Amino acid sequence: MTYILFCIGLVALFLGGEYLVRGASNIARHFNLSPMVIGLTIVGFGTSAPELLVSVQAALAGQPAIAIGNVLGSNIANILLILGTSAVIAALMIPLRKVWRDLGIMIVATAALWVMLLDGVISRVDGVILLLGLAVFMVMAFVLGKEEPDLDAAPPAKMSISIAQTLGGLVVLVIGARLLVDSATIIAQSFGVSEAVIALTVVAVGTSLPELATSVIAAFRKQTEIAVGNVIGSNIFNILSILGITALITPIPADPRFASTDMPWVAGTAVVLVLFAVLLKGIPRLAGVALLAVYAGYVGLMMA
Repeated sequence: MTYILFCIGLVALFLGGEYLVRGASNIARHFNLSPMVIGLTIVGFGTSAPELLVSVQAALAGQPAIAIGNVLGSNIANILLILGTSAVIAALMIPLRKVWRDLGIMIVATAALWVMLLDGVISRVDGVILLLGLAVFMVMAFVLGKEEPDLDAAPPAKMSISIAQTLGGLVVLVIGARLLVDSATIIAQSFGVSEAVIALTVVAVGTSLPELATSVIAAFRKQTEIAVGNVIGSNIFNILSILGITALITPIPADPRFASTDMPWVAGTAVVLVLFAVLLKGIPRLAGVALLAVYAGYVGLMMA
C-alpha cells in the first residue's frame, strides 16, 4: 500500500505542476508581469507550501532536525536536482538583468541563515528578521517586475480560469507531496535511516517535488524563465518564509551539524547558480548532467 501511495503522489505532482505553470503564465500576462517574476513569487511560494507544512508540523512535534534539515536539503535539491534535470531537458537561459537582485537576495538570505545557526537556535527574533526580508523581496519583485505588454500575442485565458488553474494546481501539488513524503519516510525508516538524513534527503526531495514537477514541465514548454525563477524564488521562500514563520511560532533548536556540514553545501550550490548566471548566462545541458552527478554524490555521502 505504501508503494501505491508513493506512485499516486508522483502522478498528482506532475498533474498539479502542469496546471500551475499554465495558470501562472496567464496571470503574468494579465498583469504585464514577466514570467520570471511569476516564477519567483506565485510559483516559488506555491511550490514551497509542502516545505512550510512539514517544517511547522515538525517543529511543533519536537522534531527540529526535520524542520531545519527539510529546508536546507530542499535548497540543495532545488539547484542540483531540479535545475539539473530541467537543463537536461532544455538548456536554461538565466536573464541576469532580470534576476541579479533576486540572486543577491538568495545569497544574503543564505548567509544570514548560516549566521543564525551558529548559536544553536533560530529564535523568534531571527524569525522576525527573516520575515522582514521576505517583505522587502516581495515588494521589489512586483514593483520592478513590470514589462511592456506583447500586443502581437494571443490573449490569455480569462482571469477566473487562470486563478482556478493556479490554485487547483497548488492543491494537487501539496496533496501529492504529502503522499510522497509520508510513504517515502516510512520506506526509509524501514531501512534504519536516521531522522536528520531522512530530512536532508527523503523529506527534502519529497517536498521539493512540486518544484521539480513545475520546473520540468516549464522546461518542456520552453518557459525556462519560470523554471529558473521557480527555483530561485523557492530557495528564498524556504529560508525567509518557512523558517521565519516556523521560528515565529516556536524557536527551532539547531543541531551543530547543520552549520558545520550542511550549510557549506547550501551556500556552495547558491554560489554555483550565481556563477552560471554571470559566466554562462544560463545552464547548458552538459552542466545539467554535472549538477545531477554532484547531487548523486551528495545523497551518497548523506546515506553513507
